Amino acid sequence: MKPFSLRLVAWEMTRRCNLKCIHCRAGACDGIDPNELTYQEGIRLIDGIREQGAPILIMTGGEPLLRKDFFELADYAIRSGLRAVLATNGSLVTLELAREIAAVGIPRASVSLDGPTAQYHDLFRGVPGAFKSSLHGIKMLRAAGVGVQINTTLTRRNRHQLPEMIKLAEKLDAAAFHVFLLVPTGRARDMSGEEMGPEEYEQTLLEFYQIGRKTKLETKATCAPQYYRILRQQLAREGIEVTESAFGLNAHTRGCLGGLSFVFVSHTGDVQPCGYFDDKAGSIRENSFSHIWLESELFQELRNFKRLEGKCGKCDYIRFCGGCRARAYELTGRRMAEEPYCAYQPPAFTKTGSGSC
Repeated sequence: MKPFSLRLVAWEMTRRCNLKCIHCRAGACDGIDPNELTYQEGIRLIDGIREQGAPILIMTGGEPLLRKDFFELADYAIRSGLRAVLATNGSLVTLELAREIAAVGIPRASVSLDGPTAQYHDLFRGVPGAFKSSLHGIKMLRAAGVGVQINTTLTRRNRHQLPEMIKLAEKLDAAAFHVFLLVPTGRARDMSGEEMGPEEYEQTLLEFYQIGRKTKLETKATCAPQYYRILRQQLAREGIEVTESAFGLNAHTRGCLGGLSFVFVSHTGDVQPCGYFDDKAGSIRENSFSHIWLESELFQELRNFKRLEGKCGKCDYIRFCGGCRARAYELTGRRMAEEPYCAYQPPAFTKTGSGSC
Protein backbone atom coordinates (compact mmCIF):
# COMPACT_ATOMS: atom_id res chain seq x y z
CA MET A 1 0.00 0.00 0.00
CA LYS A 2 1.30 3.43 -0.96
CA PRO A 3 2.03 5.89 1.85
CA PHE A 4 -1.11 7.88 2.63
CA SER A 5 -3.31 5.83 0.33
CA LEU A 6 -6.99 6.38 1.02
CA ARG A 7 -8.60 3.65 3.13
CA LEU A 8 -11.67 5.26 4.70
CA VAL A 9 -14.08 8.03 3.69
CA ALA A 10 -16.94 9.19 5.91
CA TRP A 11 -19.66 11.00 3.97
CA GLU A 12 -22.07 13.03 6.05
CA MET A 13 -24.98 12.50 3.67
CA THR A 14 -27.30 14.79 5.62
CA ARG A 15 -27.38 16.69 8.88
CA ARG A 16 -31.03 15.85 9.36
CA CYS A 17 -31.58 13.65 12.41
CA ASN A 18 -34.49 12.41 14.51
CA LEU A 19 -32.46 12.59 17.76
CA LYS A 20 -30.95 15.53 19.67
CA CYS A 21 -27.68 14.16 21.00
CA ILE A 22 -25.91 16.37 23.52
CA HIS A 23 -22.50 15.40 22.12
CA CYS A 24 -23.33 15.75 18.41
CA ARG A 25 -20.33 17.14 16.52
CA ALA A 26 -22.66 18.34 13.74
CA GLY A 27 -25.37 20.01 15.78
CA ALA A 28 -27.82 17.96 13.70
CA CYS A 29 -31.54 18.75 13.79
CA ASP A 30 -34.82 17.60 12.26
CA GLY A 31 -34.64 19.66 9.09
CA ILE A 32 -33.12 19.33 5.64
CA ASP A 33 -30.34 21.77 4.79
CA PRO A 34 -31.12 23.04 1.25
CA ASN A 35 -27.36 23.26 0.64
CA GLU A 36 -26.66 19.55 1.16
CA LEU A 37 -25.15 17.71 -1.79
CA THR A 38 -27.66 16.74 -4.47
CA TYR A 39 -27.99 13.23 -5.85
CA GLN A 40 -25.83 14.10 -8.87
CA GLU A 41 -23.19 15.71 -6.67
CA GLY A 42 -23.22 12.56 -4.55
CA ILE A 43 -22.63 10.47 -7.67
CA ARG A 44 -19.68 12.68 -8.64
CA LEU A 45 -18.28 12.37 -5.11
CA ILE A 46 -18.48 8.57 -5.30
CA ASP A 47 -16.74 8.62 -8.69
CA GLY A 48 -13.99 10.84 -7.25
CA ILE A 49 -13.46 8.54 -4.28
CA ARG A 50 -13.28 5.54 -6.62
CA GLU A 51 -10.45 7.25 -8.53
CA GLN A 52 -8.34 6.85 -5.38
CA GLY A 53 -8.87 3.10 -5.13
CA ALA A 54 -11.56 1.14 -3.32
CA PRO A 55 -11.71 2.56 0.20
CA ILE A 56 -14.48 1.87 2.67
CA LEU A 57 -17.26 4.45 2.37
CA ILE A 58 -18.96 5.17 5.69
CA MET A 59 -22.43 6.54 4.92
CA THR A 60 -23.19 8.67 7.94
CA GLY A 61 -25.07 11.77 9.07
CA GLY A 62 -27.05 13.14 10.91
CA GLU A 63 -29.17 10.08 10.27
CA PRO A 64 -28.41 8.90 6.73
CA LEU A 65 -31.55 6.77 6.52
CA LEU A 66 -33.57 10.00 6.49
CA ARG A 67 -32.12 10.83 3.08
CA LYS A 68 -34.68 9.74 0.46
CA ASP A 69 -32.08 8.67 -2.10
CA PHE A 70 -29.97 6.75 0.44
CA PHE A 71 -30.46 3.36 -1.19
CA GLU A 72 -29.86 4.66 -4.72
CA LEU A 73 -26.57 6.22 -3.62
CA ALA A 74 -25.57 3.14 -1.63
CA ASP A 75 -26.30 0.92 -4.62
CA TYR A 76 -24.24 3.13 -6.93
CA ALA A 77 -21.31 3.18 -4.49
CA ILE A 78 -21.30 -0.60 -4.12
CA ARG A 79 -21.64 -1.22 -7.86
CA SER A 80 -18.74 1.21 -8.37
CA GLY A 81 -16.52 -1.03 -6.26
CA LEU A 82 -16.62 0.71 -2.88
CA ARG A 83 -17.34 -1.18 0.34
CA ALA A 84 -20.20 0.90 1.70
CA VAL A 85 -21.12 0.64 5.36
CA LEU A 86 -23.80 2.44 7.35
CA ALA A 87 -23.47 4.58 10.48
CA THR A 88 -26.90 5.00 12.06
CA ASN A 89 -28.52 5.60 15.42
CA GLY A 90 -30.61 2.50 14.71
CA SER A 91 -33.86 3.94 15.99
CA LEU A 92 -35.58 3.98 12.59
CA VAL A 93 -34.62 0.47 11.52
CA THR A 94 -37.55 -1.88 10.99
CA LEU A 95 -37.24 -5.45 9.72
CA GLU A 96 -38.29 -4.28 6.25
CA LEU A 97 -35.65 -1.54 6.24
CA ALA A 98 -33.01 -3.94 7.55
CA ARG A 99 -33.76 -6.31 4.70
CA GLU A 100 -33.35 -3.45 2.22
CA ILE A 101 -29.98 -2.62 3.80
CA ALA A 102 -28.90 -6.23 3.40
CA ALA A 103 -30.27 -6.50 -0.15
CA VAL A 104 -28.36 -3.47 -1.40
CA GLY A 105 -25.12 -5.09 -0.20
CA ILE A 106 -24.22 -3.21 2.97
CA PRO A 107 -22.35 -5.76 5.13
CA ARG A 108 -22.17 -3.81 8.38
CA ALA A 109 -23.96 -1.05 10.25
CA SER A 110 -22.54 0.79 13.23
CA VAL A 111 -25.09 1.78 15.84
CA SER A 112 -24.33 4.22 18.64
CA LEU A 113 -25.18 3.23 22.20
CA ASP A 114 -23.87 5.49 24.95
CA GLY A 115 -24.95 3.50 27.95
CA PRO A 116 -26.18 -0.01 28.86
CA THR A 117 -29.57 1.30 29.99
CA ALA A 118 -32.19 3.78 28.82
CA GLN A 119 -31.35 6.00 31.79
CA TYR A 120 -27.91 6.79 30.36
CA HIS A 121 -28.44 6.42 26.61
CA ASP A 122 -31.61 8.51 26.39
CA LEU A 123 -29.94 11.30 28.36
CA PHE A 124 -27.14 11.43 25.79
CA ARG A 125 -29.56 11.18 22.88
CA GLY A 126 -32.04 13.79 24.06
CA VAL A 127 -35.14 11.75 23.17
CA PRO A 128 -37.05 9.42 25.53
CA GLY A 129 -37.34 5.91 24.11
CA ALA A 130 -34.19 6.19 21.97
CA PHE A 131 -32.53 3.25 23.75
CA LYS A 132 -35.49 0.94 23.22
CA SER A 133 -35.85 1.82 19.54
CA SER A 134 -32.10 1.49 18.90
CA LEU A 135 -32.01 -1.96 20.51
CA HIS A 136 -34.92 -2.99 18.30
CA GLY A 137 -33.08 -1.67 15.25
CA ILE A 138 -29.97 -3.68 16.14
CA LYS A 139 -32.03 -6.85 16.49
CA MET A 140 -33.67 -6.23 13.11
CA LEU A 141 -30.29 -5.72 11.44
CA ARG A 142 -29.02 -8.99 12.87
CA ALA A 143 -32.23 -10.78 11.83
CA ALA A 144 -31.60 -9.56 8.26
CA GLY A 145 -28.00 -10.78 8.34
CA VAL A 146 -26.32 -7.38 8.59
CA GLY A 147 -23.26 -7.25 10.86
CA VAL A 148 -23.48 -4.76 13.71
CA GLN A 149 -20.79 -2.61 15.32
CA ILE A 150 -21.60 -0.85 18.60
CA ASN A 151 -20.06 2.64 18.98
CA THR A 152 -19.86 4.27 22.41
CA THR A 153 -18.70 7.80 23.18
CA LEU A 154 -16.98 7.81 26.57
CA THR A 155 -17.07 10.70 29.01
CA ARG A 156 -16.75 11.01 32.77
CA ARG A 157 -20.48 10.31 32.86
CA ASN A 158 -20.36 6.78 31.47
CA ARG A 159 -16.73 5.59 31.48
CA HIS A 160 -17.35 3.33 34.48
CA GLN A 161 -19.92 1.42 32.40
CA LEU A 162 -17.41 -0.03 29.94
CA PRO A 163 -17.76 -3.62 31.26
CA GLU A 164 -21.56 -3.44 31.03
CA MET A 165 -21.36 -2.01 27.50
CA ILE A 166 -19.17 -4.91 26.36
CA LYS A 167 -21.62 -7.40 27.87
CA LEU A 168 -24.51 -5.69 26.09
CA ALA A 169 -22.67 -5.74 22.75
CA GLU A 170 -22.00 -9.46 23.18
CA LYS A 171 -25.63 -10.10 24.10
CA LEU A 172 -26.78 -8.25 20.98
CA ASP A 173 -24.59 -10.49 18.79
CA ALA A 174 -22.48 -7.56 17.63
CA ALA A 175 -19.32 -8.18 15.65
CA ALA A 176 -17.43 -5.21 17.04
CA PHE A 177 -17.31 -2.69 19.87
CA HIS A 178 -15.62 0.67 19.23
CA VAL A 179 -15.13 3.46 21.74
CA PHE A 180 -14.86 7.15 20.88
CA LEU A 181 -13.30 9.66 23.24
CA LEU A 182 -15.19 12.95 23.41
CA VAL A 183 -13.85 15.75 21.20
CA PRO A 184 -15.24 19.18 22.23
CA THR A 185 -16.77 20.23 18.90
CA GLY A 186 -20.35 20.99 17.90
CA ARG A 187 -22.79 20.59 20.78
CA ALA A 188 -20.05 18.76 22.70
CA ARG A 189 -18.45 22.15 23.39
CA ASP A 190 -21.06 22.49 26.13
CA MET A 191 -19.78 19.23 27.71
CA SER A 192 -16.28 20.45 28.54
CA GLY A 193 -16.77 19.50 32.19
CA GLU A 194 -17.34 15.89 31.16
CA GLU A 195 -14.11 15.52 29.23
CA MET A 196 -11.53 13.34 30.92
CA GLY A 197 -8.15 14.74 31.90
CA PRO A 198 -4.87 13.07 30.84
CA GLU A 199 -4.61 10.60 33.74
CA GLU A 200 -8.27 9.57 33.60
CA TYR A 201 -8.01 9.29 29.82
CA GLU A 202 -5.00 6.99 30.24
CA GLN A 203 -6.72 4.81 32.83
CA THR A 204 -9.86 4.48 30.71
CA LEU A 205 -7.88 3.37 27.65
CA LEU A 206 -5.92 0.89 29.76
CA GLU A 207 -9.20 -0.56 31.02
CA PHE A 208 -10.47 -0.75 27.45
CA TYR A 209 -7.32 -2.65 26.46
CA GLN A 210 -7.83 -5.13 29.29
CA ILE A 211 -11.48 -5.64 28.39
CA GLY A 212 -10.57 -6.07 24.73
CA ARG A 213 -8.15 -8.89 25.58
CA LYS A 214 -10.99 -10.86 27.18
CA THR A 215 -13.75 -10.50 24.59
CA LYS A 216 -14.21 -12.15 21.20
CA LEU A 217 -15.54 -8.88 19.81
CA GLU A 218 -13.39 -6.79 17.50
CA THR A 219 -12.43 -3.76 19.60
CA LYS A 220 -11.05 -0.44 18.42
CA ALA A 221 -10.54 3.04 19.89
CA THR A 222 -11.28 6.15 17.81
CA CYS A 223 -10.39 9.76 18.65
CA ALA A 224 -8.07 8.14 21.18
CA PRO A 225 -4.68 7.85 19.46
CA GLN A 226 -2.88 7.15 22.73
CA TYR A 227 -4.56 3.74 22.74
CA TYR A 228 -2.12 2.51 20.11
CA ARG A 229 0.79 3.47 22.34
CA ILE A 230 -0.84 1.84 25.37
CA LEU A 231 -1.55 -1.33 23.35
CA ARG A 232 2.11 -1.68 22.41
CA GLN A 233 3.37 -0.82 25.88
CA GLN A 234 1.17 -3.46 27.48
CA LEU A 235 1.98 -6.15 24.93
CA ALA A 236 5.72 -5.44 25.29
CA ARG A 237 5.38 -5.97 29.06
CA GLU A 238 3.61 -9.26 28.37
CA GLY A 239 6.16 -10.32 25.75
CA ILE A 240 3.52 -10.55 23.02
CA GLU A 241 4.10 -9.54 19.39
CA VAL A 242 1.57 -7.26 17.71
CA THR A 243 0.29 -9.31 14.76
CA GLU A 244 -2.73 -8.88 12.52
CA SER A 245 -3.91 -12.44 13.18
CA ALA A 246 -4.07 -11.69 16.91
CA PHE A 247 -5.05 -8.03 16.94
CA GLY A 248 -6.81 -7.35 13.64
CA LEU A 249 -7.09 -3.66 12.71
CA ASN A 250 -5.22 -2.58 15.83
CA ALA A 251 -2.03 -4.22 14.53
CA HIS A 252 -1.61 -2.08 11.41
CA THR A 253 -3.50 1.12 12.06
CA ARG A 254 -2.35 4.22 13.92
CA GLY A 255 -4.07 6.67 16.18
CA CYS A 256 -4.93 9.79 14.17
CA LEU A 257 -5.72 8.91 10.54
CA GLY A 258 -7.12 12.31 9.54
CA GLY A 259 -5.70 13.36 6.18
CA LEU A 260 -3.42 10.30 6.11
CA SER A 261 -5.74 7.46 5.15
CA PHE A 262 -9.11 8.88 6.24
CA VAL A 263 -11.17 11.91 5.20
CA PHE A 264 -14.58 13.29 6.06
CA VAL A 265 -16.90 14.91 3.52
CA SER A 266 -19.56 17.18 4.96
CA HIS A 267 -23.17 17.35 3.82
CA THR A 268 -22.28 20.45 1.77
CA GLY A 269 -19.17 18.94 0.17
CA ASP A 270 -16.42 20.32 2.40
CA VAL A 271 -13.51 17.88 2.76
CA GLN A 272 -11.97 17.73 6.25
CA PRO A 273 -9.40 15.49 7.98
CA CYS A 274 -12.24 14.14 10.15
CA GLY A 275 -15.69 15.16 11.29
CA TYR A 276 -14.31 16.67 14.49
CA PHE A 277 -11.54 18.64 12.76
CA ASP A 278 -13.25 21.91 11.83
CA ASP A 279 -10.77 22.97 9.16
CA LYS A 280 -11.41 22.63 5.42
CA ALA A 281 -9.01 21.09 2.92
CA GLY A 282 -11.29 22.04 0.03
CA SER A 283 -14.78 21.66 -1.41
CA ILE A 284 -15.84 19.13 -4.02
CA ARG A 285 -18.03 21.91 -5.45
CA GLU A 286 -14.85 23.83 -6.28
CA ASN A 287 -12.24 21.11 -6.94
CA SER A 288 -12.22 17.39 -7.67
CA PHE A 289 -12.06 15.02 -4.74
CA SER A 290 -8.78 13.60 -6.08
CA HIS A 291 -7.18 17.04 -6.30
CA ILE A 292 -8.13 17.82 -2.71
CA TRP A 293 -6.90 14.48 -1.42
CA LEU A 294 -3.57 14.64 -3.26
CA GLU A 295 -2.77 18.35 -3.27
CA SER A 296 -4.43 20.26 -0.40
CA GLU A 297 -2.10 22.26 1.84
CA LEU A 298 -3.89 21.02 4.95
CA PHE A 299 -3.38 17.34 4.13
CA GLN A 300 0.24 17.94 3.11
CA GLU A 301 0.89 19.52 6.50
CA LEU A 302 -0.73 16.65 8.43
CA ARG A 303 1.38 14.14 6.51
CA ASN A 304 4.62 15.80 7.56
CA PHE A 305 5.25 14.37 11.04
CA LYS A 306 8.31 16.59 11.40
CA ARG A 307 5.94 19.51 11.91
CA LEU A 308 4.35 18.02 15.04
CA GLU A 309 4.95 20.30 18.00
CA GLY A 310 5.90 19.74 21.63
CA LYS A 311 6.19 16.23 22.95
CA CYS A 312 4.20 14.78 20.01
CA GLY A 313 7.09 15.75 17.74
CA LYS A 314 9.64 13.95 19.94
CA CYS A 315 7.52 10.94 20.88
CA ASP A 316 8.92 7.44 20.38
CA TYR A 317 5.38 6.31 19.47
CA ILE A 318 4.88 8.91 16.74
CA ARG A 319 4.30 6.19 14.11
CA PHE A 320 1.47 4.66 16.12
CA CYS A 321 -0.20 7.68 17.72
CA GLY A 322 0.36 11.21 16.40
CA GLY A 323 -1.99 12.77 18.93
CA CYS A 324 -5.57 13.84 18.19
CA ARG A 325 -5.17 16.64 15.65
CA ALA A 326 -8.82 17.65 16.03
CA ARG A 327 -8.55 18.05 19.80
CA ALA A 328 -5.28 19.96 19.49
CA TYR A 329 -6.73 22.28 16.85
CA GLU A 330 -9.92 22.90 18.81
CA LEU A 331 -8.05 23.86 21.97
CA THR A 332 -5.07 25.73 20.50
CA GLY A 333 -5.98 26.77 16.97
CA ARG A 334 -2.82 25.01 15.71
CA ARG A 335 -3.12 21.87 13.62
CA MET A 336 0.17 20.34 14.73
CA ALA A 337 0.07 21.29 18.42
CA GLU A 338 0.79 18.55 20.93
CA GLU A 339 -2.08 16.37 22.10
CA PRO A 340 -3.46 18.19 25.15
CA TYR A 341 -4.76 15.12 26.96
CA CYS A 342 -1.77 12.78 26.81
CA ALA A 343 -0.18 11.67 30.09
CA TYR A 344 2.88 10.09 28.45
CA GLN A 345 6.28 11.80 28.69
CA PRO A 346 8.54 10.69 25.79
CA PRO A 347 12.13 10.08 26.95
CA ALA A 348 13.52 12.35 24.20
CA PHE A 349 11.19 15.16 25.25
CA THR A 350 12.04 14.79 28.95
CA LYS A 351 15.79 14.91 28.24
CA THR A 352 15.46 18.23 26.45
CA GLY A 353 13.90 19.77 29.54
CA SER A 354 10.99 20.99 27.47
CA GLY A 355 8.46 20.43 30.23
CA SER A 356 5.09 18.78 29.88
CA CYS A 357 1.63 19.61 28.62
